[in-house]
Amino acid sequence: MNDGAAGSVPGGERFTRRATLRNLIAVAVAAVSAQTALQWWTRQPAKEPLSDAIGDGSFDEMYAGRHIRGARAAGGHQHTGAGWDITVDGRPLHLMRRADGGYLSMIDHYQSYPTPLIATRGAVDELGRGQQLRGRNA
Repeated sequence: MNDGAAGSVPGGERFTRRATLRNLIAVAVAAVSAQTALQWWTRQPAKEPLSDAIGDGSFDEMYAGRHIRGARAAGGHQHTGAGWDITVDGRPLHLMRRADGGYLSMIDHYQSYPTPLIATRGAVDELGRGQQLRGRNA
């Protein structure tokens, strides 16, 4: 008997490449299965899009210490901001409509927002406390 043979362990089992590969594949399959099961168990239901609807979608509120106001522009989509008249502390904020249906502002033109209200809030967040929009005071 050769108890000290290379590649064997006590108990007489030999480690082969085939057995090692089979064990590695089994571990990989178990890891992927566990990941998939975890994602399935922890998934969240689809969230409803945030709504800015107050009747026709207009808004008038204080946000982060700023008075933001928005209403649909008369006559639909005009140059006044994707069909919206938006002001922050009485100064105009121009929005643009994106091809995907979202909105972006001239202050935060790298981020798309689903509604004019959320786009206005994003612009206020970008402005910070010490800055004002240029334009008329209303």
